[in-house]
Amino acid sequence: MNAASEHSLRIQTLANSVLAGDRRALSKAITLVESAQPLDRALALNLLDIIMPYTGKAKRIALSGSPGVGKSTFIEAFGQFLIEQGETIAVLAIDPSSKRTGGSILGDKTRMPTLANNPKAYIRPTPSGNLLGGVARRSREVIALCEAAGYSTLLIETVGVGQSETDVSEMTDCSILLLQPASGDALQGIKRGIMEMADIVIINKADGDLLPAARHSAAHYLQSLALMPKRMPDWACPVLLCSALEKTGLDALHEKIREYFVLAKENTYFSKKRSEQLSTWLEDETLAELISAFKAQPELQAQYQALQQSLASGVSPARLAVEFARKIIAPTQP
Repeated sequence: MNAASEHSLRIQTLANSVLAGDRRALSKAITLVESAQPLDRALALNLLDIIMPYTGKAKRIALSGSPGVGKSTFIEAFGQFLIEQGETIAVLAIDPSSKRTGGSILGDKTRMPTLANNPKAYIRPTPSGNLLGGVARRSREVIALCEAAGYSTLLIETVGVGQSETDVSEMTDCSILLLQPASGDALQGIKRGIMEMADIVIINKADGDLLPAARHSAAHYLQSLALMPKRMPDWACPVLLCSALEKTGLDALHEKIREYFVLAKENTYFSKKRSEQLSTWLEDETLAELISAFKAQPELQAQYQALQQSLASGVSPARLAVEFARKIIAPTQP
């Protein structure tokens, strides 16, 4: 058996194990798709070709919120609740990478010990790398693998509040924004654009002495949301009170998520959003591959460095960029 046949057999065996729900095989598959090695990338593409027909059946839910809002604690509590309702959970927890060293802590499993040890849950911490949006480049591929492995609900935890909400919204079906009580009025401490990305808002830590403040905050956020355009027709973004510590409000959230998906499928919003997710995936990967190809060519790099030196001459960076791009795309044209 030649090397190509061996690789093909290896990938088919790995795909079969993933489709059978083998957690260890799923981890190996995710490691493969996250690898930047050329051979691994070729094998990963073959793996994705095999598993793609088995994807798309899970609910993809984004969970966002500023640091300290209690995302990990909330995911642990809500994940356990969903499992009790008969679901299987995959958590994609994206950790911020150091801009200086490129390293990540990847400690989400330690922050969700109960969920991490539950056989019906799978937690995968992933470094965000150098992507500005705070999501990992291969997040969509990891989502596809988890769906192929049979998980019914995917919870994608973002790095924090910022551009990540826009990026993660383009690969999920429903966006949940976690806020804390007593965090100022409805528009302070959080950008309007972040609120507009939310399908469901949760005031977390609504317990003990913070409960009155949580109710007050919920009222303010409801007023603010009433002034914002609806993301989905006929859906008014709800504001719910939850306590991950006391495990209250989880049943109400579960019901709202159910209502959201029922309506999204009835009014075709769901199918439209899934189609947009695929188109965005194609566009992002195309741009990423073009950038990789550009960086791999020394001649182009040399020309680009020469352009950087031209900036001092006062020529518009936009003009230089356009002319350089035209040379790459159509080098024979004048």
